[in-house]
Amino acid sequence: MDTSNYYQATRNRTLSAQVLAGEVRADVCIIGGGLTGVSAALELAEKGYDVILVEAQDIGWGASGRNGGQIVPGLATDISVLEKLLGRETAQALWGFSLQAIDLIRSRVEKHQIACDLRWGYLHAAIKKRQVEDLRAWQDTLNRFGHPKTALLSGTALRAALDSPRYLAALSDPAGGHLHPLNYTLGLAQAAQDAGARLFVGSPVRQVKPGTQVIVETATGKIQADFLLVCGNAYLGQLLPSIAPYVMPVGTYIAATEQLGEQRARALIPSLAAVADLNFVLDYFRLSADHRLLFGGRVSYSTLPPPELGQAMLQRMRKVFPQLADVLADYVWGGNVAITRNRAPHFGRLRDNIYFAQGFSGHGVALTGWAGKLMAELVAKQSTDFDIFARIPHRKFPGGRWLRTPALLLATTAYRLLDLL
Repeated sequence: MDTSNYYQATRNRTLSAQVLAGEVRADVCIIGGGLTGVSAALELAEKGYDVILVEAQDIGWGASGRNGGQIVPGLATDISVLEKLLGRETAQALWGFSLQAIDLIRSRVEKHQIACDLRWGYLHAAIKKRQVEDLRAWQDTLNRFGHPKTALLSGTALRAALDSPRYLAALSDPAGGHLHPLNYTLGLAQAAQDAGARLFVGSPVRQVKPGTQVIVETATGKIQADFLLVCGNAYLGQLLPSIAPYVMPVGTYIAATEQLGEQRARALIPSLAAVADLNFVLDYFRLSADHRLLFGGRVSYSTLPPPELGQAMLQRMRKVFPQLADVLADYVWGGNVAITRNRAPHFGRLRDNIYFAQGFSGHGVALTGWAGKLMAELVAKQSTDFDIFARIPHRKFPGGRWLRTPALLLATTAYRLLDLL
């Protein structure tokens, strides 16, 4: 079993990018080469700005090139919760943004001819009777927010879409879908370069000095810029201590089976949709273009991989698809996502010329691209939609830098028990 990333093994392009060396000047500096960062770089370069992006590793190295590739409408926080926090109008705007973020993926793939195996269709699957009622309530909420295209499947209709004995029902949403996340990220990065953005890799940022002109320092270079966009998310660390306590890096894991062949693969998910269940620690899965099952699940709040990860992932997969008892995994890998306490993304301004977006909590494939677009529009003074996300209230994780992980483990134990029961 290969512990490398399946997406890296099937990437379809290599970018030309170097390590930052010496002192350079730009209109905008972007920290982070994931979907948020390359999206902002593309938007700004297309608007005529001189843009420099610096990435500690390689473009798409973090969550953007490791995730499940699932495109999901909405935020990780239920829209009805946001309605209680912010009012109907703001909640409606946030829901609308999530759909526009999905449309943005569609338009960018078409415009820039990005080969990323984009496919539409999503199933939210219920394991317990209580979760079936949750799906009905969620469908009512979606109807209330003007999203009436969903269908609640059960019985024969469910098996025609998803051939698993584990699920009692599923809510089908054609607005969702899935793609190869690394190839999509690399495609956006190439488009940003083609538009004039300068991308530097292997250049971890050591220090940020705010001011009218922001100074960003790496080990081998220095950038002076009018604006700074911070897009490091789960891998930002303590670079900016004022925003670090609002997110928690969490490890999540995926296995890619051996190639099943088209007939056997399509028999598992005849709808070819992406699927996720409703548990707190959920299973999520989809078919790849080369007819593998990509199966995600498990979390690690310490970010350390669980022991015997590959076997554990196969056991979870076989509970969903017992017909795969003889199937092994060719790849198993993991990476960190950044979660917030309320699971809503955390957007904000540190200064008049420093903006950040982080904490997408597992719903980042579409929203990260939208975040990059909104930050670019904020720089260009074309829109203040970014500030609608910034209205979402956030609290720090308790326990400080060293005790917040044990505190989170205690808090999530109850939710794990609910999953088991």
